[in-house]
Amino acid sequence: MPESQFDLSILIVNYKTPQLIIDCLHSVFEHTAGISFEVVIVDNQSGDDSEAQVRSAFPLADYPQVRWFDMGYNAGFGRGNNYAMKQARGLNYLLLNSDTLLRDNLIGRCVRLLDEQPDVAAVGAMQINRAGQVHTQMYTRFGELRRPFYILPIHPKVQNWLYRQLPDTVYDDPNQVDWIIGAFLMTRRSTVERAGMFDERFFMYGEDVEWSWRLGQQGRMLVLRDGFFVHLEYGSDPTYQAREVTYINRFKTQMQVSNLLWVRKQYGIGAYLVLMLHYLTLVPIIYLWKMGVNRRQGKPLMSELENQRAFARQVGVFMRFFWKTLLNKPGLYKV
Repeated sequence: MPESQFDLSILIVNYKTPQLIIDCLHSVFEHTAGISFEVVIVDNQSGDDSEAQVRSAFPLADYPQVRWFDMGYNAGFGRGNNYAMKQARGLNYLLLNSDTLLRDNLIGRCVRLLDEQPDVAAVGAMQINRAGQVHTQMYTRFGELRRPFYILPIHPKVQNWLYRQLPDTVYDDPNQVDWIIGAFLMTRRSTVERAGMFDERFFMYGEDVEWSWRLGQQGRMLVLRDGFFVHLEYGSDPTYQAREVTYINRFKTQMQVSNLLWVRKQYGIGAYLVLMLHYLTLVPIIYLWKMGVNRRQGKPLMSELENQRAFARQVGVFMRFFWKTLLNKPGLYKV
């Protein structure tokens, strides 16, 4: 890695989001004080004029600390950030999504925290929307992330049983967590050198969870409950919130392929096989259940099975990656 010249390297992976990056960087330069920093932008083969737009807003002559690199292919989030870390010249790294905005000197505060608390491995903050509302679905424990992987009856006894099997970690410090979302995650260069960079098998999603697991072996993981950043969410993936979600079809396919890889790596073969067996067993169960409902309601036996077919297709995609995941084979796990 290059010799450190800055307190912080801000790492941004771009995929067709030049205006988001421009807005993000305006907020960074407006609010960040008390530290020296650079910005390392890695482009994932956007195929547009992203660089020209960003350079127009932040000319190299005026902003030499804003640097642009092309991956040459769509490498995903983890590989893009790994490349950025290899180019970075900061003592600390901040992973920052392009669809984020700062409201105060949160970055400077986090750098000081890492300087003052050597037992902290990484630090993040609370996500809010433009209106200042805190994102309600913000998982910070491995258990609360894993439990929705199981599609079980909503009955309280069943859900209580699931919680006992996959409980949440309890910490004395209310800021301490299991993992930090990669939209805003700051850690030291030295911590990354011990923990390793991102696992490059992850294309998108889940890589920050797995990385947090390894970072957490180096020290405490903190999310500042009184620190906030605006996360517009999914600027480079506009289909995320537009997709139809049902109780059965709750997964974004790429996300769950990555999550299954995380489960296999962190919890082992047994945990992975149990989850896959769960999905395979569910396919005939949900078909038979719906056919039974159709019969009771006097409808054609094979009618209104779109939800069941969609789930079966998802499981089919999971099975395409089964042997690669089971055997921990290298590659890019991209749907």
